[in-house]
Amino acid sequence: MKRPNVIIFYCDDLGYGDLGCYGSDAMKTPHLDQLAGEGIRFTNWYSNSPVCSPSRASLLTGKYPARAGISHILGGKRGTKGLPLEQTTLAAALKEQGYETALFGKWHLGASAVYGPNAHGFDQFYGFRAGCIDYYSHIFYWEQAGGVNPVHDLWHNETEIWENGEYMTEMITREAAAYIDTASEDQPYFLYVAYNAPHYPMHAPKAYIDRFQDLPPDRRIMAAMIAAVDDGVGEIVEALKRKGAYEDTIIFFSSDNGPSTEARNWLDGTEDHYYGGSAGRFRGHKASLFDGGIREPAILSYPAGLTDSQGQVNDEVCAMMDIFPTMLELTGSGLEGYHLDGKSLCATLRGTAPSLHRQLFWEYGEQLAVREGKWKLVLNGKLDFSRTAADPVHLSDLEQDSGERVNLAKQFPDIARRLEEDVRRWYQSLYEEAQMQ
Repeated sequence: MKRPNVIIFYCDDLGYGDLGCYGSDAMKTPHLDQLAGEGIRFTNWYSNSPVCSPSRASLLTGKYPARAGISHILGGKRGTKGLPLEQTTLAAALKEQGYETALFGKWHLGASAVYGPNAHGFDQFYGFRAGCIDYYSHIFYWEQAGGVNPVHDLWHNETEIWENGEYMTEMITREAAAYIDTASEDQPYFLYVAYNAPHYPMHAPKAYIDRFQDLPPDRRIMAAMIAAVDDGVGEIVEALKRKGAYEDTIIFFSSDNGPSTEARNWLDGTEDHYYGGSAGRFRGHKASLFDGGIREPAILSYPAGLTDSQGQVNDEVCAMMDIFPTMLELTGSGLEGYHLDGKSLCATLRGTAPSLHRQLFWEYGEQLAVREGKWKLVLNGKLDFSRTAADPVHLSDLEQDSGERVNLAKQFPDIARRLEEDVRRWYQSLYEEAQMQ
C-alpha cells in the first residue's frame, strides 16, 4: 500500500472566526472552505498554548509545552536556544520511516542553527527562525537597551539568503508548490508549511487589499493577508492534484493561537476583533487561556484513507499534541517508544470512538486552565500550589455558554474546587519534573 504524504499548514495568530467555513462573512477563504467540505472540520480543536513557540513545540513533539521544554515565547536574537535536541519531532519520526521532510516558513523554536529545523529532522528548510519578520525585507526588529536592532532572518537550510521585496506568504507557497512539482513519486514526504500570516506587521500586496475595499482599514488588511494564505493553500493543493497525489495526501490546517491584541478594536457587542482578527463567539485572544486564545479552526483531509469523511463536522475535544500520534498511525508508523501526551485520533476520525481526552490542561504565565467535558475552568493568579482567596476562578459550562461570559464558580463550588485541584496537581507535576531534570 502506498504510504501517504503529509502536509501540515500552520498559520500564525489566526482566530477561530477568521475563515469563511467558520462563519466569517468578511474573510473570503474559498480554497480552505473547499478543503473543509472535502474533509473534516473540527469545532473543539485546541492549541496547547495561547502563544507561538509553545504551541509549535506541542504540534511537533506530541507533548504538553513544558514537557517539550518550551513554555514561553522564544526571542529572535541570533543564537537564541530553542527546542531541546533530545526532543523527537514529527519530522524526525517520519524521517526514520523513510519520509523526505521539509519546512517552508516560520520555525520559532530556536534562532540558533544548533536548534534549527535541520537539527530537528527536516531535510530541507526555507524560511525564518525567529517569530516575526517584515513580510518584504524579512528583517526581525528586536529591542535592546531602549533601541531597536534589526536582524535579517531568511534562510535556506543554514545559508542566509536575500529576496528583498518578495512577499513572504507568496514565497512560502512558491517553495512548497515547487517541492511538490519535483518530488519523487516513489518516496513519501512530510511538508510543514508554516505561514507567518496573519501575524503582524500588517502587510499585504495591493492586489489582495483591493479585494476588500468595503471593510474597515484594519479588517481590510487582515482579510488580504488571510486571502493570500487561502490562495497559497489552493495553489499547493492544485500542485498535488497535478501530480495525482491529492487523494493519497493527509492535509491538516490550523493555527498556533488566537488573534493578536495589538490595536484592539471592538466592532460590536458579540464578537471581539483584535488587530483585524476575530475570535468568533469566544472570549479571549492571544496569550489568554479563555477559548478565544486557544480554540482554533482545524481542518483535516485524507480522501484515500478517510473515505467517509467528506463534509464531516467533528465536535470531539482534540488538541495540537494529538497530531504527532495521529500522523504516525495514519502513515502506518508505530507509536512504540514515544512518550506522548497526545492521543491518536484515528478512531475518533472514523467515528468509532469519542475523544480520549478526559481532561485537557493549559498553563501560561500566571494562568492555568482545564477542560473536562462541558466544563472549563480558568484560574488567574500566582501559580502557587495552594488555594488563596485572591485567586479569581472562572468556571464555564461550554454547552450553555461557549463564550465563557458567565462565571459559575459560586453556583457549582464543588466542581470548581475539584477542577482547580486537578489543574494545580497537574501543574505541580510539571514543576517537579522540571526540578528533576
